[in-house]
Amino acid sequence: MEADLLEFFGVDLLDLWRGRLSLRRLGVLIKSLLAKPGQSTLLAALDESAAWSVQEHLTARVSDALEISNYLFIKANSETKGLEVPEPIRRPGQVESPSPAPVFASGEEVSAFLAGLST
Repeated sequence: MEADLLEFFGVDLLDLWRGRLSLRRLGVLIKSLLAKPGQSTLLAALDESAAWSVQEHLTARVSDALEISNYLFIKANSETKGLEVPEPIRRPGQVESPSPAPVFASGEEVSAFLAGLST
């Protein structure tokens, strides 16, 4: 918190004891720090997921979608064996949970399904 107060507002926390900073103003500054995800070390210390800004979370989401899209394109258009499903980017504060391996239909199963729709 002390570092954030200096960085964002140029306020020294010791000013509270020197009589130059009131508790009310300190409270206002702290509330302002809590509204700065991806910037405030105070907020990141309180909530690890706030270490990233909204823009960083959205960028990770777009990157994950692009990786899956590329994977599906390669899988559909080649005979590549052993191609691994891409891992999503780990987000701060995200609990690691074992995800089940995805199950994809074979080419024959998809052909049979589509043939059944045309009748």
